[in-house]
Amino acid sequence: MNNQDRTVIRELAVRVAEIAALPVQEQKRSLWRKLNALKPDRPMVMIDQVCWNEMNTDDELALRCVDPECRHYEEALRRKLYQWKHFPADMVVESFIRVHKAIRNTGFGIGVQEHTAVTDPANAVVGHEFVNQLQTDDDLQKIQMPRVSHDAAETDRRLSAAHELFDGLLQVRADGQDPYLGLWDPIATWMGVENALFAIIDRPEFMHKVVGRMTDGCLSMLDQLEQQGLLCGPQSLIHCTGAYTDELPAALYDPAKPRTKDLWMFGLAQMLSTVSPQMFKEFEVDYASRICERFGMVYYGCCDPLDHKMKEVRMIPHVRKISMSPWVNQQRGASEIGRDYVYSRKPSPADLAGTRFDAARVREDLLATRRICEKNGCPLEFILKDISTLRYEPQRLCEWARIAAEVVEM
Repeated sequence: MNNQDRTVIRELAVRVAEIAALPVQEQKRSLWRKLNALKPDRPMVMIDQVCWNEMNTDDELALRCVDPECRHYEEALRRKLYQWKHFPADMVVESFIRVHKAIRNTGFGIGVQEHTAVTDPANAVVGHEFVNQLQTDDDLQKIQMPRVSHDAAETDRRLSAAHELFDGLLQVRADGQDPYLGLWDPIATWMGVENALFAIIDRPEFMHKVVGRMTDGCLSMLDQLEQQGLLCGPQSLIHCTGAYTDELPAALYDPAKPRTKDLWMFGLAQMLSTVSPQMFKEFEVDYASRICERFGMVYYGCCDPLDHKMKEVRMIPHVRKISMSPWVNQQRGASEIGRDYVYSRKPSPADLAGTRFDAARVREDLLATRRICEKNGCPLEFILKDISTLRYEPQRLCEWARIAAEVVEM
């Protein structure tokens, strides 16, 4: 690690530490706790999954470090500072750096085979055409049970480097795996969505075996992570939303050995958006519930429209927040959610991607959601994510954040 890299990182860390020390950070944490307890003071707003390749105004995001590890930290710090300056919404800037433990995971044994379509070479968002690798009963053996191990020496090395960079400015925390255990997203990449959906109809027993093996593998992986003390500590975020709560970790929590019941997890079955509620229960709820029952709290859903599947979602243990994607009937979703869960509204990122930005349209869309949730008593959060493009006009995101702040403070 050269002195120039260290100087760059520490200068950024000073600015982050100053922001993290502001009283507003604890105020925001308190607001998130109240929302997650279903007793909100007001709706909350988060912005995540930004098209950072379009955001570099005035060289604020240009990296100056040489060492790859330093560049990793530099990128995270610069993005944090940029977001705080331009579109903070209800983000919380923490006074610590998470250093990921060197966890080795063999995974399920299947690599992704695909063809991609690229529109913007600078953008990580591309189109995918996946090759179907699960076509026969013999192919089921390709789905292997994950094996988890820990490279303690590498973790120590990472921590030593982080201490050299951040000591005296930001706390360094060793952090384990933050579990995401969606079953159908991996299956979609191994088979292709169309192939998998046809197989559910034409070969349901085969697909039960596929998702059953996936579920067994996920549960085995959780057992290994727990036994080896490799799960993460208390989360700040769960799937792009504030995870602060007074209900976790659970009683008898040991920071050296976190358990699944001390944590949030999130689940989703985006590929099953078009299947019936009955099929959703058969192929998702009955399997995902075996995983979710182990966790303290669950955020469920993403882009999948769940407004007409709430009876089934209610069967999943420990759900606290439910995604209401751009494709839901908002009134139906709100009447089904009521006061029982957080109505996690995902405004459409397409409103920021058109030939022009329509501020009035954005305001009316957010206001409509707020009115519906007030009518039905729903605790509400707005989560703007999956932002593929702003037409290289970063000010659109700043304007969206300003409008959202006005709407939630009304």
